[in-house]
Amino acid sequence: MSGYLGGHVSVALITDLYQLTMAYGYWKTKRHEQPSVFHLSFRTNPFRGGYAITAGLAPVLEALEGFRFSADDIEYLRTLRGNDHQPLFESEFLAYLTDLALSCDIDAIPEGTVVFPHEPLLRVEGPLLQCQILETFLLNGINFPTLIATGASRVCHAAEGDTVLEFGLRRAQGIDGAMTASRAAYIGGCDATSNVLAGKRYDIPIKGTHAHSWVMAFEDERESFQAYANAMPNNCIFLVDTYDSLNGVRNAISVAIELRNQGHEMIGIRLDSGDILSLSKQARVMLDEAGFSEAKIVASNDLDEHEIERLKRAGAEVDIWGVGTRLVTAYAQPALDGIYKLSAIGDSTGRWLDRLKLSEQPVKVSNPGIQQVRRFTSQGQAKADVIYDNRDVMGDTPRMMPFLCDPTASLRTVQCDGNWEYEDLLIPVLRQGRRVGTSPSLHQIRDRAATQLQMFSPDIRRLVDPLVYPTGLDPKLFAVKKKLVEAAPLQKTPG
Repeated sequence: MSGYLGGHVSVALITDLYQLTMAYGYWKTKRHEQPSVFHLSFRTNPFRGGYAITAGLAPVLEALEGFRFSADDIEYLRTLRGNDHQPLFESEFLAYLTDLALSCDIDAIPEGTVVFPHEPLLRVEGPLLQCQILETFLLNGINFPTLIATGASRVCHAAEGDTVLEFGLRRAQGIDGAMTASRAAYIGGCDATSNVLAGKRYDIPIKGTHAHSWVMAFEDERESFQAYANAMPNNCIFLVDTYDSLNGVRNAISVAIELRNQGHEMIGIRLDSGDILSLSKQARVMLDEAGFSEAKIVASNDLDEHEIERLKRAGAEVDIWGVGTRLVTAYAQPALDGIYKLSAIGDSTGRWLDRLKLSEQPVKVSNPGIQQVRRFTSQGQAKADVIYDNRDVMGDTPRMMPFLCDPTASLRTVQCDGNWEYEDLLIPVLRQGRRVGTSPSLHQIRDRAATQLQMFSPDIRRLVDPLVYPTGLDPKLFAVKKKLVEAAPLQKTPG
């Protein structure tokens, strides 16, 4: 794997120990080659919103294509001991892992797609042992970028077309977290990043000027602005709030006049503290009166979608929003509740046996079968999503489709117009452990996300109390699930 820091990184041990102990158990009981199907999904929309944007697929596939247990991995596993101080894994099992080559098939919803709870983002089919080992890595690789891409789309929605810059590198959880966040934030709609390595690695535009330390390194603020203008006359956004923000604006204007006389233009100013609403309005007046109506006002300082929306509604004169900590750390929700569940397993005759997980919490009851997601649209607008079993040919669009829009709600029907178009969202991305098809560029993924969002009602995209988009199970799959749930008590062992 070409990791975020470069070089070859083995991902076989990016897993939880219990995945390996289960894999060992499958091997010991000779079930390791048993056909199986797992699905990766999430249970609730992040940030109390109405949707999510899937991300992270390309780095995951890149890693999986080179999936192997290295000699160092095997030697480490050989050192593990059980509570009797004997080796946790026997040598024959470790030899099996040494020769293991990934042979799974994966179908996935493309990155940049708007998705909803319980829809499988990935379908993994292959030998039981292999599918099991992949669980942790897949969840790790999809959950966080999906969360950040969704958060970025919400920030951009609040900005209403203004430029949004991702400034989160210094506050991100480690370098890998920062790189993942920069990539995902760009997918979600951010226009540029301050992260230079992300700019190089992913061809994301990079933006930035100077910090307070630049101003503090000089005897006075105006001198610092003048020195910066002399050094970089083509990149002048002056940070004006080191001492007094409005006086900083005056100093920026003074230097901007000299800059203009030399044939250059100040790009603008940045406000990083204080009352952004009041200061931006006053700064706009000062800039306009001085003849710098084209100068941009950049705002930063712990912004998120809700604060940007508040400032916009109050009339803040901000052109560019720098969003950092609250975006790249997913400050409002630190994790996506992604899950990876076994949904079908093959028996000795080649039949698929449906599986589901039960729970006292309806939201945690998983869906059985070999799933596919079909999205219905009309005149370019998304109408409903149905999860169906890939073994069933749905054929003509059904006239009535039951949907369980919320597992805790009552069953309801969605009237389906026979003229609606549809698209199946899960597409082949890995066959026998090798990538298939052409991977889109990051710019294409970002464009897809923007196009996808326009397919959905503003009521679904709004930040607070969004409308619930209709998603649910096809009638046949719902009947299978209901039957499995009703039969579950018979599977319990007495006592």
